[in-house]
Amino acid sequence: MASPAPTENLDAARAWAAAAAVPDPEVPCVTVADLGILRNVTIEDGVAVARVTPTYSGCPAVLAIELAIEAALLDAGFEARIERVMTPSWTTDWITPEGCEKLRAYGIAPPVKGSNSKMALFGETVINCPRCGSSETQKVSEFGSTACKAHYTCKACSEPFDYFKCI
Repeated sequence: MASPAPTENLDAARAWAAAAAVPDPEVPCVTVADLGILRNVTIEDGVAVARVTPTYSGCPAVLAIELAIEAALLDAGFEARIERVMTPSWTTDWITPEGCEKLRAYGIAPPVKGSNSKMALFGETVINCPRCGSSETQKVSEFGSTACKAHYTCKACSEPFDYFKCI
């Protein structure tokens, strides 16, 4: 197998950078790369192919995300194709450390790592307030501003906040 030409590597890196900068439409403080839903971007026969895994199969923003990635690639001068990758399923463990920090700074408690455990889905986890850091928080509703977030209140600072649920 021949190694790719240096310009192909530069193009792939440039295409990745363009696609990776696309913000999530529901949580605009993080990008699709921060969330880990942008799996990869390759150059195939001159076309930038972005592979994307939705956060869950019923995510209402998946088409908007795919169209935004395609537009970013087109704006960067590439022919573009988006491929939806359903396996393996996305997990909140794919959110980068930078993405978790961006969520916290935005006022959303990032997911607790270990999404593949039963405790993540069915148990009670300690959720720290993203504003004051207190662990004295209470779940108000299983659903927050979107289906992937739960609504909490901090008992220490009395602030309401969303928690990005483990999946």
